[in-house]
Amino acid sequence: MTRRMWRRLLRFLFRLLYNEFAWAYDGVAWAVSLGQWRTWGCQALPHLRGARILELAHGPGHTLAAMVQQGLAPVGLDLSPHMGRLARRRLLETGIASVPEGELAAPLLRGRAQALPFRGACFDSVLATFPTEFIVDPATLRETARVLRPGGRLFVVVEARLKGHDLLSRLIEGLYVITGQRQGFLDEVERAMTQAGFAPTIVRERAGRSEVMIVTGNPIT
Repeated sequence: MTRRMWRRLLRFLFRLLYNEFAWAYDGVAWAVSLGQWRTWGCQALPHLRGARILELAHGPGHTLAAMVQQGLAPVGLDLSPHMGRLARRRLLETGIASVPEGELAAPLLRGRAQALPFRGACFDSVLATFPTEFIVDPATLRETARVLRPGGRLFVVVEARLKGHDLLSRLIEGLYVITGQRQGFLDEVERAMTQAGFAPTIVRERAGRSEVMIVTGNPIT
């Protein structure tokens, strides 16, 4: 099977996992990360600037809940109504004392990253964890630059690599390679950000037996 065919198949499977099979997302994510998926997704949080954070493609809401628990003021955006329902349920269960019962701890909106429904310069940071190819769309990066306040930054958690030498870790890493998940997306994100007028840098965070790669940058004005 060619690389192009693999990517088409993976896009189809990801679409199913993010929509009709969203109920299985957490289980699949746990399996392919040896239980570290939520930890991986939160590796950018210590680097965020300011309190008002926009998360693109928020998924089932784990990172949103973590930000709320850290006292930040996140807003979530996702195109999938299935993920919206999962995130809503999770946020209702966060138990933040300052949030009245029955209200969300963070606003959730349905929409596309290429056409953000926000006024300009209203977020301190924009975050995307393990995004699909929408993150390298020039329209996404233009919109991100538009909604960032002066000095704001974009953070993209691109990938994580299992560093354990046990058989299961090596097997899962091998599957990532076979399915094309190790074929230059980190470089693609960095290149797209540069072309869109950002000044990107790569941050590597150690998380247990894994290494998490984050591309971050601010728009050059």
